[in-house]
Amino acid sequence: MKQEFNITIYSENHIGLLNRITINFTRRKMNIESLTVSESAIKGISKFTIVVNETEDRVKKVVGQLEKVVEVLKAFYHTNDEMVYQELALYKVPTDELYDSDQIEKLVRKSGARILEITKEFTVIEKTGHKEETQELFESLNQFGVLQFIRSGRIAITRDPIERLSEFLKERDALLEAMD
Repeated sequence: MKQEFNITIYSENHIGLLNRITINFTRRKMNIESLTVSESAIKGISKFTIVVNETEDRVKKVVGQLEKVVEVLKAFYHTNDEMVYQELALYKVPTDELYDSDQIEKLVRKSGARILEITKEFTVIEKTGHKEETQELFESLNQFGVLQFIRSGRIAITRDPIERLSEFLKERDALLEAMD
């Protein structure tokens, strides 16, 4: 049965790596719902967070293939229940609508969003939350004519208190020292 999985990849930062990672999904005709890349807590190591809607068996297989990519140090997969995650959304609405009624202000307050910038022509609103929450605010604001809308990819960390990448790197370093 298909469900949403979060694939986390830790890697060195090399040119062309994103292509080598995404080709693994393309070959399996697996759609990426969300992809975010940033620095990790470990200096020099990047963290990819990829969201897919797939069966666990297919996710296990792609994670195994991802670990064969030379620059990939380790890849993991988790269900949403095993993660703490958020997305960021920005909405640009006409400022006139903000002044003509208090409805936009009420929506912003009710949703826990915040106003980032107000100009004569437009107002930018920011909302963090799960995709469903940011989409709901978009639909509510769209009655006032959303000029632009963008949602980031998912950012996520595990609920597991043990940093598994650190443990993996310690084990790898110990093996490398033993080989010398």
